[in-house]
Amino acid sequence: MDIQNLVKMANQIGCYFAAYPDQELARQEVASHLQRFWDPRMRTAIRNHVASCEAHGLSPLVSAAVRDLSS
Repeated sequence: MDIQNLVKMANQIGCYFAAYPDQELARQEVASHLQRFWDPRMRTAIRNHVASCEAHGLSPLVSAAVRDLSS
């Protein structure tokens, strides 16, 4: 998986939900979207990215949502 492409896609999802006035709900929605629509390999790659390099390139909202993902 190309991590830069995954980062770009995750940030696009985060950009949509960032408009929510309740940022906790926005974080939950990003995590829910990633859980429902991303392949497990994609989720694993983005979780590893967050764990290994402090979420380089991800918005704070997306980074927090990725940390909430279950396997």
